[in-house]
Amino acid sequence: MSDHEQQPTPRRAKILDALTRAERKVFTRPAPKSAKAQVKFLLTRAKGSTKALAERLGVSRRTVERYRAGTLTTPQKRLQAALVEETESEWQPQVKAQAREQASTSSGMMVEVTAYFGFTCTGSSDDGRIRTITTPISPTYARQILDLQEAGATEEDLHPIVAEAITKSYFTEWGTRADGLRADFTHVQAIEFLF
Repeated sequence: MSDHEQQPTPRRAKILDALTRAERKVFTRPAPKSAKAQVKFLLTRAKGSTKALAERLGVSRRTVERYRAGTLTTPQKRLQAALVEETESEWQPQVKAQAREQASTSSGMMVEVTAYFGFTCTGSSDDGRIRTITTPISPTYARQILDLQEAGATEEDLHPIVAEAITKSYFTEWGTRADGLRADFTHVQAIEFLF
């Protein structure tokens, strides 16, 4: 690659992060906070294997054993972040599954997004601009979004379906106005989902 060529800037996983935060908001009990409690919880998920947990966290077996015993109590930033992430990803799977199922079948989700919205439509006089939009997403779109997330979709895979869901709900009001309008959003500044 020459000095004049540039790699495209990677897009931060804002949609994926927002979906993860939404799932964690449905917890009925707080996740373990101390390193010792987090390690003990994660060991139950790893069927007691300190080796498996050590590999998952990127530390030695001895480090896992020390946190389990309580001889180490304050992890370094990288380990602390890994403990929080792994604990919250495993915490209350049935509660998260119920919330996802309800969003996919009956209640849908709410989305609040601040982004640049541009439009494609014959006769449109509305130029694209930064907007903050809060709108419900139907169960049909919620299911598509959640299924894609579960299948390991990338941010680029989710972007068009979220844009379509917002277009249908907010801009065309489920086909009652602005027939043929297609909105796309770029430069996402903030996005939140709520089950």
